[in-house]
Amino acid sequence: MNYFKAWNHALIQGFLILFLGLSCASVQADEEMKLDKAPVDSSNLPSLQRGAQHFMNYCMNCHSAHLARFDLLEQLGLSEKQVKQNLILTDAKVADYMTVVLKAKDAQNWFGVPPPDLTVEARVHGADWIYTYLRSFYRDDQRPSGWNNRVFPNVAMPHVLWALQGQQALQKQGGKDTLVLIQKGSLSPQEYDQFAGDLVNFLVFMSEPTRSARLHLGLWVMGFLLILFLVARALKREFWKDIH
Repeated sequence: MNYFKAWNHALIQGFLILFLGLSCASVQADEEMKLDKAPVDSSNLPSLQRGAQHFMNYCMNCHSAHLARFDLLEQLGLSEKQVKQNLILTDAKVADYMTVVLKAKDAQNWFGVPPPDLTVEARVHGADWIYTYLRSFYRDDQRPSGWNNRVFPNVAMPHVLWALQGQQALQKQGGKDTLVLIQKGSLSPQEYDQFAGDLVNFLVFMSEPTRSARLHLGLWVMGFLLILFLVARALKREFWKDIH
């Protein structure tokens, strides 16, 4: 009996230590990395269309989205002709999956790791993480690519958007590491933030295309359940009025 008592006590202590350890690690991670809020709006079609254009022009050179087809873009208010002319930059068809020509072996040799598929990246990391990541690259001569990232230290991916954002450096200001723009890009900081926001907005849409419809349908379902509850409550009162 004492054996089981001691075992249970040790088990409870182990769970408490594990829980407290994970909690402390989570708090420490939050303190070290403050993520910026991504301007995600699934109803903003112009933003989604711009994000799709950015994705095709800058991301699909290396990253695939092999779980999505090009005809998904028609849900953004675009015709099949517009998708073909403006968003499909290869000889792919509208019904084809969004794959890239880059071979995993070549990517491994060039970057050290194959670029991840981005179909559900927004669900893996979250919109705020990606939004902050796209704006947190800085020059680092110690890295093979010449770039590093505050959100993803020692990242293998170079800053492919540097011509738009410009070049940032990590400097000490007030005892804290701060990103400072040392060379301007073709976009102003506000314009680049919008660029990154539109791209993230599209990635969120691509990771869950039915989200907007699901939320809309959910409101109708909740309304129906509310009406059903009121009707059931009225019937219950009618059936039991003579008893009570």
